[in-house]
Amino acid sequence: MDRDKILLTPGPLTTTLRTKLAMLRDWGSWDADFNAVTASLRRSLLAIINGQDSHVVVPLQGSGTFSVEAAVATLVPRDGHVLVLDNGAYCKRAARLTTLMGRRCTVVAFDEATQVDPAALEQALKSDASITHVVMIHCETGTGVLNPLQAVAEVCARYDKGLIVDAMSSFAAIEIDARKTRFDALVAASGKCLEGVPGMGFVFIRKAVLDACAGRSQSLAMDLHDQYVYMEKTTQWRFTPPTHVVVALHEALAQFELEGGQRARLARYTRNYQTLVAGMTRLGLRPFLDPAIQAPIIVTFHAPDDPKYDFKTFYAAARARGFILYPGKLTQIETFRVGCIGAIGPHEMEQAVQAMGLALQDMGLQPPART
Repeated sequence: MDRDKILLTPGPLTTTLRTKLAMLRDWGSWDADFNAVTASLRRSLLAIINGQDSHVVVPLQGSGTFSVEAAVATLVPRDGHVLVLDNGAYCKRAARLTTLMGRRCTVVAFDEATQVDPAALEQALKSDASITHVVMIHCETGTGVLNPLQAVAEVCARYDKGLIVDAMSSFAAIEIDARKTRFDALVAASGKCLEGVPGMGFVFIRKAVLDACAGRSQSLAMDLHDQYVYMEKTTQWRFTPPTHVVVALHEALAQFELEGGQRARLARYTRNYQTLVAGMTRLGLRPFLDPAIQAPIIVTFHAPDDPKYDFKTFYAAARARGFILYPGKLTQIETFRVGCIGAIGPHEMEQAVQAMGLALQDMGLQPPART
């Protein structure tokens, strides 16, 4: 096979040749040309959420989890109290990192096949006035469920609680408009729906809470307030930036805008999702979630109920045909996940379904196709 394997994962993703080629030049981290790229990138990111008047954006080296941790440490006071809405693996990670940073943490748990419930959040806020911040995952990629951001934001605003949103797998595909939805911080990353490469996160911080964030973080490298102040003063990153990641994202953003922005990207991912589910249904494979709460980002499927099925074997057979799948994240039942995002379209999704069908045939789980 003369092409790269297609990544049917929630990040890293398959990228375009243009994005790959952007990484072939070396950049000086303090050079004026690179600083101009960073400034342009920050402006473009703010425009995606219409946040130019209400928020600043602070880029940070590292994976998306680095930026989630940085957001919690920067926005939540040392004596703050965080409530995490938990309906999946990444929610549990947010609760763990909050606790590890010494912030008090309460978890309100929901079944992983359901959305988080704004009414349960409201009841928790009524019951405990010490809660200062709420953390929610917009698209919980452990299952693919889309959580109700607007409804949660309205509850937080009504009780004047800070809302920190992990929008890692939704940003730039699912609409998020800072003019309509109040949040203190929103976190995303380069290697997701913007179709850049991994290695950089970024956090949108509401201007109204920015000054109060000074000195809160116990980390030097992950202090977003310090990073913001330094960037505003010098136009530079405090510490060595991931230069190739930054310029790749800058190029990916140009393509994002050329495609038509968030609405166009959502439309393509939705077509990918529909093609995938229709094809997998033909193979007898059922999605785990109710379609009403499924984001067109990554789909969890029930594994075949057959002793001959083994994910590693299935994965290897699909991989040999050019497609990289993702294992399931559920603890109670066996599943696997297939991503719908990246620089791919319905044609590649049809090919992926065919590859998975042939993988199942290899394992004796599908009859050969009729000719």
